[in-house]
Amino acid sequence: MWALIRPLLTMAVLTVIFNKVARLSAPGSVPYVLLVFAAMLPWQFFSTALSESSNSLIGNANLISKVYFPRLIVPAGSVITSFVDFLITLGLMVLMMIWYRFHSDWKVLTLPLFMIIAFGSAFGSGLWLCALNVKYRDFRYIVPFLVQFGLYLSPVGFSSDRIPESWRLIYACNPMVGVIDGFRWALFRGEAPLWWPSVLISFAVTWVLCLTGFWYFRRTERTFADLI
Repeated sequence: MWALIRPLLTMAVLTVIFNKVARLSAPGSVPYVLLVFAAMLPWQFFSTALSESSNSLIGNANLISKVYFPRLIVPAGSVITSFVDFLITLGLMVLMMIWYRFHSDWKVLTLPLFMIIAFGSAFGSGLWLCALNVKYRDFRYIVPFLVQFGLYLSPVGFSSDRIPESWRLIYACNPMVGVIDGFRWALFRGEAPLWWPSVLISFAVTWVLCLTGFWYFRRTERTFADLI
C-alpha cells in the first residue's frame, strides 16, 4: 500500500504546485498528472533504494558481526526489494494511462534501458553511503536531506526542457535527469522531449558510481564487523 500511497500523494502535491500554481504545462498532449507520475516511477525507486541500502549494514549489525557472508548481498538486497515496489507502481502507471486513454508506442520497448541506469545509479550510490555510514554514523542524518534535496534538483514536477540551454550540461550530471526524461520519452510516444546527451551522461555517471562504490565497499568491507 505504501508503494502506491507515497507516489500518489507526491504526484498530487507536485501537480498542484507546478501545474495549478506555477502554470507550467506538459509537452504535447500529455496530461500533467501522467507527466509527474512517470517521473515518480524511477525517482521513488531511486530514493527508496538509496535510503534502505544506506542503512542496510547498520540494520543487520548482529548478523554481520556473527556470521561471515559476502557483505555485498546486504545493500544489493535492499535495492532489489525497492525494485519490487517499483514494479507495483509501474502497474499503477499502466492503469492511469488507460484511464486517461493515453497509449504508448514502440518506444516503450526502450524502457528497460532506463530501468538499468536507474538500478545502477541507486546501487552505486547505495554502496558508497552504506560503507560510509558504518564508519561515520552521522551519514544517516545526511541521507534523508540528500533524498529531499534531490527531489527538487530532478525534473520530477516539471519537464527538463524548462532548464536554460546553458545549464543543461551541468544539470544532466544528476544521473536521474536522463532516467526521468527517458521514462517520459518511452511512455509518451516521444512527445516528452529527450536530450540524448543527458542519457549518455547519466550512463557515464552511473558507471563511475558503480565502479568507485564497489571499490570503496570492498576496500572497507574487512572492517565492517569491528566497526559495527
